[in-house]
Amino acid sequence: MLVFNNTNAQPLTFLLTGIPGLRAAQAWISIPFCLLYVIALFGNSMILFVVLHEQSLHETMYYFLSMLSATDLSLSLCTLSTTLGVFWFEAREINLNACITQMFFLHSFTFMESGVLLAMAFDRFVAICDPMRYTTILTNARIAQIGVSMLIRNVAVMLPVVVFVKRLSFCSSMVLSHSYCYHVDLIQLSCTDNRINSILGLFALFSTTGFDCPCILLSYVLIIRTVLNIASSEGRQKAFNTCISHISAVAIFYIPLISLSLVHRYGHSAPPFVHTIMANVFLLIPPVLNPIIYSVKTKQIRKVIIKVLIQRQLRI
Repeated sequence: MLVFNNTNAQPLTFLLTGIPGLRAAQAWISIPFCLLYVIALFGNSMILFVVLHEQSLHETMYYFLSMLSATDLSLSLCTLSTTLGVFWFEAREINLNACITQMFFLHSFTFMESGVLLAMAFDRFVAICDPMRYTTILTNARIAQIGVSMLIRNVAVMLPVVVFVKRLSFCSSMVLSHSYCYHVDLIQLSCTDNRINSILGLFALFSTTGFDCPCILLSYVLIIRTVLNIASSEGRQKAFNTCISHISAVAIFYIPLISLSLVHRYGHSAPPFVHTIMANVFLLIPPVLNPIIYSVKTKQIRKVIIKVLIQRQLRI
């Protein structure tokens, strides 16, 4: 058995995988994936543009929304080149350093999205449960601190993961099971003991999404308790309506994540292409749907987008 490590003169090369068992149809399957990428890139770019350029949207809620859009945009760009490269050009080769770089940013932006959703839950909690202190608690400086702390957290949990992946040696089987580099997928190809890598991966997961999800649930328990104490039904409805977009964003992030984990754990009888398609769709669902949800459900965002589109149409 051949064993390769990072000390070899020749750089390690891995093979990415498109859709197992459906190789002949990959060109056709790539069309909906390409459309999803276009929607994700255009939608999140539009949200960022209107929030940054419209003075009326320079508020706490929309600053967090712009963070979410920037994260979704980055998450889409992480996998765009390798996924479409595999589907369109059979460009399957990727060296170890490029693979680790993609893995770092892919997981970092996934954890970043979880952190932004937690920050948005805190925003809704303060707005509903302590509205009188909203502007004093969530100042521009505090929002910047929250954003920087999330970046530091992601880098802190991912750096050890990257360092220990670099120490692994790999066998002659160098075929990854996705069209992008995924930590679990990569360490499973190792010939050496990867228990430390598995522990670090689990620690990174539980210290980010594993921490954020219960905190989001707790914030909504407190929000619901506060809303139910509002005397008028109109007031309760108005308070709940301010949370609908965020609840939808949380659902489309965590439900596919949990579903994918269950399929990987219990769906061994499912064809391999089911796992691969679900993994690709999971990465695209939040970036595609988040801008649509916030454009439809948030009146201020919708009005500004319509205004921008009308202005551009008049210029033409």
